[in-house]
Amino acid sequence: MTGLVIENLSMRFDLPNGTSVQALQDVSLELAQGELLSVLGPSGCGKTTLLNIVAGFLAPTEGRITLNGHRVTGPDAERGMVFQQGALFEWMNVRENVSFGPRMRGLREKDYGANVDHLLNVVGLRDFMEKSVYELSGGMQQRVALARCLANDPDVILMDEPLGALDALTREKMQSLVLKLWKETGKTIILITHSVEEALLLGERLLVMAPRPGRIHREYRLPFADMGVSADLRQVKKHSEFAARREEILGMIWDMEEEIMGRTEVAS
Repeated sequence: MTGLVIENLSMRFDLPNGTSVQALQDVSLELAQGELLSVLGPSGCGKTTLLNIVAGFLAPTEGRITLNGHRVTGPDAERGMVFQQGALFEWMNVRENVSFGPRMRGLREKDYGANVDHLLNVVGLRDFMEKSVYELSGGMQQRVALARCLANDPDVILMDEPLGALDALTREKMQSLVLKLWKETGKTIILITHSVEEALLLGERLLVMAPRPGRIHREYRLPFADMGVSADLRQVKKHSEFAARREEILGMIWDMEEEIMGRTEVAS
């Protein structure tokens, strides 16, 4: 079976004082190859925990994840990660960063070089390949991180708030780039974000997570990611359904945050 399957996933963190935190509870999801999923919810709803389990960085307390029919038990090149900060190697130039994965797999320049140069061209960094990463802007560093991830040819790309630290204009350009790469590569993408607008723009499917214990509160199937591949994102945001969904989800998350605040006040 192709695709990502999450079955009855739960995650509990046991604390030194003898108490525990139930971060996720009974999360199930199937994601077909080539789908783009955005995930949002209030702080503490387990979004990043879920992503780290899919990446193989954490082992769940219960449940399992399978990708293309085999069980996920740890990190693997089939799942690539793009973090909020690029996590690039500052002692390497741009091209060396992008080619790091293939080189670590023992490939030779003649095997990976053309693809690395192609990816640098796709993300608009062909003229910066010899630059050190500290010479680049935040947006350019995130483009390097995307290209480095793609150079490993993963089946699934996991993105944890990858655009959160960027200014508004750069963020919009990067959103367009993510949609372009999604369509051109056919990769499965899971993107975590705190921005309702970004989740709507980039989510072919969108999950709203409920607060602790984290669980799927509601799922949407949306047209905006496909629209954004060929249209200006600012025009997509003017769509009447976009505005309606934005207000609906904002209200939903606002109510969750109010509930969390109420619990905190009662506990104190």
